[in-house]
Amino acid sequence: MREFGYQRVLDVSGAVALLDADPDARFLGGGTNLVDLMKAGVERPARLVDVRELPLDRIESTRDGGLRIGATVTNSDLAAHPEVRRRYPALTQAVLAGASGQLRNMATVGGNLLQRTRCGYFTDVTKPCNKRVPGSGCPAIEGEHHNHAILGASDHCVAAHPSDMAVALTAFDAVVSYETADGPGELPLADFYLPVGDTPHLETALPPGALITGVTLPPAPTAANSRYRKVRERASYAFAIGSIAAALDVEDGFVRDVRLAFGAVASRPWRAGTAERVLTGAPADADAFAAAADAELAAARPLPHNGYKVALMRNLVVAVLTELAEEAAAR
Repeated sequence: MREFGYQRVLDVSGAVALLDADPDARFLGGGTNLVDLMKAGVERPARLVDVRELPLDRIESTRDGGLRIGATVTNSDLAAHPEVRRRYPALTQAVLAGASGQLRNMATVGGNLLQRTRCGYFTDVTKPCNKRVPGSGCPAIEGEHHNHAILGASDHCVAAHPSDMAVALTAFDAVVSYETADGPGELPLADFYLPVGDTPHLETALPPGALITGVTLPPAPTAANSRYRKVRERASYAFAIGSIAAALDVEDGFVRDVRLAFGAVASRPWRAGTAERVLTGAPADADAFAAAADAELAAARPLPHNGYKVALMRNLVVAVLTELAEEAAAR
């Protein structure tokens, strides 16, 4: 057991100052990922800065009709909030699909965004891993990779991002707010996660020592007709092998607006922009949905044991959008 310091903070500026003074410190929210990684020896912080008591635990409507979600809001509170359930139902569904009730009670929104891959080679310090030790290799490419990435991977890393919540937030153009010693900043979630490229150890565009303070969801009327669907290897508490956050607006049988994001198929939540462009203005039917999925998945580069994800994601797109189109027509 490696000794580490622990300090609880009550204000954002104090929290940021501590990490500015000690680059080997880490912020601690619910600890549902960080503590596990510490036990495995993957993370070895010199100090934990507990941010759970910071005044960042509220969900509030913005002036333009969106929502601002504080970084220390628990996943349970996020999923249960009436405005989240009404305006962004796919987000509620994603959070509820993400973990057990006990974990949702502890896990925070900020921590969820920063959770790291569950690749077995990453969490086993006896194995090489470019994400953990840059330049050491990626044994998953030739080894166990049935639940790894088919989109946006590289020769340096094929791990998949584990978050469900981040998939829904990506579909709805969320913006991440943060604080550093130099002041506040914002990052669209589309730019928050870095492409894996040849630097898989660099996972986000957050400046060093930055503390996530909240997430803002812009107004999105289409999001009211949305759904999150997760496929996993067992029915309860398992990471996705493929997931989708989808929202659909149909007028006179044609797609007026659509939002699509995929989970468990890339190193980051995958915004299906190609599929969205193909679908906008197209008939709201299964043939168009399948064509859009095929256009998006044309970029897939599956490994020998995860090619099933291409068909899985195609079927998810068609099934979920068909359900949403039928519900829209019934209104």
